[in-house]
Amino acid sequence: MKMSQKEVKEDKKTPHNTQLYADVPSTCWPIVYSPEYNITFLGLEKLHPFDAGKWGKVINFLKEEKLVTDDTIVEAREATEEDLLVVHTRRYLNKLKNHVLEGCREWSFVVAHITEIPPVLILPNFLVQRKVLKPLRTQTGGTIMAGKLAIERGWAINIGGGFHHCSSDKGGGFCAYADITLAVKFLFERVEGVAKATVVDLDAHQGNGHERDFMDDNKVYIMDVYNRYIYPGDGFAKRAIRQKVELDWGTEDREYLNKVEKFLECSLNEVPPDIIIYNAGTDILDGDPLGGLAISPQGIISRDEIVFKAARTRKIPILMVTSGGYQRRTAKIIADSILNLHSHGLIDKQFVGHEAGTTLSL
Repeated sequence: MKMSQKEVKEDKKTPHNTQLYADVPSTCWPIVYSPEYNITFLGLEKLHPFDAGKWGKVINFLKEEKLVTDDTIVEAREATEEDLLVVHTRRYLNKLKNHVLEGCREWSFVVAHITEIPPVLILPNFLVQRKVLKPLRTQTGGTIMAGKLAIERGWAINIGGGFHHCSSDKGGGFCAYADITLAVKFLFERVEGVAKATVVDLDAHQGNGHERDFMDDNKVYIMDVYNRYIYPGDGFAKRAIRQKVELDWGTEDREYLNKVEKFLECSLNEVPPDIIIYNAGTDILDGDPLGGLAISPQGIISRDEIVFKAARTRKIPILMVTSGGYQRRTAKIIADSILNLHSHGLIDKQFVGHEAGTTLSL
């Protein structure tokens, strides 16, 4: 699977102008967030089981523990249409803008379907853009920014993102933009020395979006660990998974952590990547209404430690996104996990080092 220098060079395209690869002061943690992540819209966000304010709560917990301040967090920027077109088709992006007029009312069908919030159907599209899609575009920009930071610092965490059900031309499951695919494509196009990526998807659901996007791309290795019985059950997308681990209802800590550690080791040994994209969903938590697994809070913390330790041991840059999690307590668990990574020396504000030999092409 090793690419020749000619193939790597040909894979690099002339990059468009973007604000997402701007320089970040060394005084900042490679932790990306914006208050714009949080969705508050007349209480309609409460109609979906997802905690649409989860991301801000994570940051508040980290502030309370004095790990970060407003000045040491990297402020995420909204992905522009030109940024999104690196992966998405214009037809798909237009669908998110389009609405059907009936009398003097505007009906936002596509966004209502993707977000799974039916009342969005009858809201004016300009409000849907501002209150629903802009937060998701900002989180998407945050994932892309975190990819660059991971190369520069050895690791990065986007407090949001992880929209793994969205592909280039279709959204779903509260995922309107393919941030994982975008982050990988940006790295391939803009960073010399980044030619192979491994996506480690540990959300409870199959990551069918990035799987469809990278179906025929041998530069991207996908490991996916998920509940075999729940959404999306995308048989076609499963063909892209190189390391597939299908779990049963109610899987608990011991079995889960053993499988994650074993198959992660196999994956990284089979194809050593230049970067790991880690989709760290917390919907594996016991009691999650959609995940169907039974992992404890400590199990989630241990899982993240396993992944970061594997990356650190091999000196592979790692980008983490937070993805799904449908209980109010998940924000505290995410924050506790980040604090645990710091206490074990697996993340630090300063550069931790890697061997990718990368050069940024801005």
